[in-house]
Amino acid sequence: MKKLLIIITVLVSNLIFAQEKTPKVIVEDFFIAFHTKDTVALRELCHPEIVLRTVANTKEGYKLEAENFDDFLKSIATIPANLKIFEKLIDYKVEIDGNLAHVWTPYEFYVNDKLSHIGANAFTLYNDNGKWQIIHLIDTRRKKSL
Repeated sequence: MKKLLIIITVLVSNLIFAQEKTPKVIVEDFFIAFHTKDTVALRELCHPEIVLRTVANTKEGYKLEAENFDDFLKSIATIPANLKIFEKLIDYKVEIDGNLAHVWTPYEFYVNDKLSHIGANAFTLYNDNGKWQIIHLIDTRRKKSL
């Protein structure tokens, strides 16, 4: 009887912990990895063919810029230890349709606890057999008058 109870407990535990992560949790995990400069975790959360874009506010006006994912990871890995970065997410708006999800996150970006810029992130995720992966990330960046 004890063995049966143990087996049932293990099976139920496995079912509870095996539930897929939601798109919101994937984005939260992305920022945990980003803040800790964990490029291995960032790579795990993203599809190998992820597309990265930025709508930059330049002197010439707004400009759409592309970034290579490997270059993005290298830039994260080479952030000096004495440089503290933190992206404070203001809100989450999540929409899901089948195996496609969109997560919108307005943010404030801080460097060494000083506000650097503000904007919004738009994540597109794809559910591949129960595993959500980020396939597209575009963000805006602009200065905020304080």
